[in-house]
Amino acid sequence: MIEILTDGGRPTVKGFRLYILPIVLFLATPVILHKEFSGEIILKPYIFKVGNFDIRWYAILIVTGFVLGARLVYNRAPKYGIATKDIDLLLISGYIAGLIGARLYYVIFNWNYYARNPFEIIAFWHGGLAIHGAWIGALLTGIIFARIKKIPFLKLADLCVVAFPLAQSIGRWGNFFNYEAFGTPTDLPWKLFIPKGARPIAYRDFSYFHPTFLYESAWDLFVFIYLYQLEKKEPPQGVLFFRYLLLYSIGRLFIESLRTDSLYFGNFRVAQLISLFFIAIAIYFELSIKKRLYSEG
Repeated sequence: MIEILTDGGRPTVKGFRLYILPIVLFLATPVILHKEFSGEIILKPYIFKVGNFDIRWYAILIVTGFVLGARLVYNRAPKYGIATKDIDLLLISGYIAGLIGARLYYVIFNWNYYARNPFEIIAFWHGGLAIHGAWIGALLTGIIFARIKKIPFLKLADLCVVAFPLAQSIGRWGNFFNYEAFGTPTDLPWKLFIPKGARPIAYRDFSYFHPTFLYESAWDLFVFIYLYQLEKKEPPQGVLFFRYLLLYSIGRLFIESLRTDSLYFGNFRVAQLISLFFIAIAIYFELSIKKRLYSEG
């Protein structure tokens, strides 16, 4: 976290350089990728393709996020008193369960399409993964793992959750290459060109949209930096986990309001309903932790 210190009577800022990274990401991306954002260059969803076989950016970015996140968990496991040999099973099973959960969640809320195209259900590399579904899969894996290994769940959650937003920040770029998860039309300087074939029918006559993938990538990077810095202060068990739920959900609540591809439950956006639920859960448990510490102190 940014700390205001004094140096000879003058205030200085510690950690400021880390916190400007999300701002740099947000501001620099449309400049560096000007031709891609303006539509001069139309992106392809794959790195290379031979016949019907291709390697897609979406899959590569998800794997990259997982690998970097896993490395972060490995490096910090000894600090939490958790053997690195136990981390192997946790990460592999959690990744698989998260991927399955993310896909099933998306398929369930788009069942009309997948009922007509059943072979597309397993084609996650074409896009269509929901982070809340990944949470459910990973959460269930963590609960089961903690019970088997007799490790306090919140300790395990604190260890892993710092890596989540880092992986999410990287994975969100898969949406960029797939021309998906963008927002409503805009004329803002950082507007993103979307090819006509990828636009919703209601917006076919518009060319430029909010790059909501970039909004969330920058926000996730901020959340990662915040949690990484907060961890150094050794907060009470569970604080990192619930702070992640709070911060990510706040960002998602607002970003989701711009998206054109939201999953709906009736007239409500599912992601916003879940975000509100997790915000309430996070606030409740953080207050409970503070109350317990106050009574013990």
